[in-house]
Amino acid sequence: MTTISEMPAGFADKVLSAQSTFRSVMDAMARPGSVQRVAASVGAPAGMMRGTAAIALTLFDHDTPIWLDLSMSATSEVARWLKFHTSAPVVADSSISHFALIGNASALPDLGRFSFGTNEYPDRSTTLILQVDSLAQGPAHELHGPGIDGAAILQAMVKPADLFERLAINATLFPRGIDVVLVHDDCIAAIPRTTRLVARGA
Repeated sequence: MTTISEMPAGFADKVLSAQSTFRSVMDAMARPGSVQRVAASVGAPAGMMRGTAAIALTLFDHDTPIWLDLSMSATSEVARWLKFHTSAPVVADSSISHFALIGNASALPDLGRFSFGTNEYPDRSTTLILQVDSLAQGPAHELHGPGIDGAAILQAMVKPADLFERLAINATLFPRGIDVVLVHDDCIAAIPRTTRLVARGA
């Protein structure tokens, strides 16, 4: 078991790093499909990418229930790191989580296991943070929706392969729905609930 002294550090500069990461996340959400880089220097436990760690340190706190998939919860390291650095509670019930950290995106559970929010409080939905193999190579995904001028092209190895088909449920749920942040290393891309897949290339 990792002791506190051996635990990976958080941000090197908490305030500036959190501000920088917050801007990157907001830019990603405002421009769906665009790839943003998390520039902050950050430590991370095994199995957690730097972008995921930076998002956690920026957005999680003691009022933010977190759900971990089997990959993230394979050891106690991720949960202990989150508790130490963010005080965020790790919950067993995915339907009450504000964020879900998915280390093995190909095994993403059915979206019905997460919260879609309510019509009165659509922001109480679960945001999925999916670690993927690449945000620079792979099939081209043509996206449209608010924040996109015409269409945006996201070239990425998105998992699960039917992610956009699953997210099509957002169209019938709006303003409720699921928002997704894709992470690869220190890069992120957002797929808000208003974004739709137009076409997928080879």
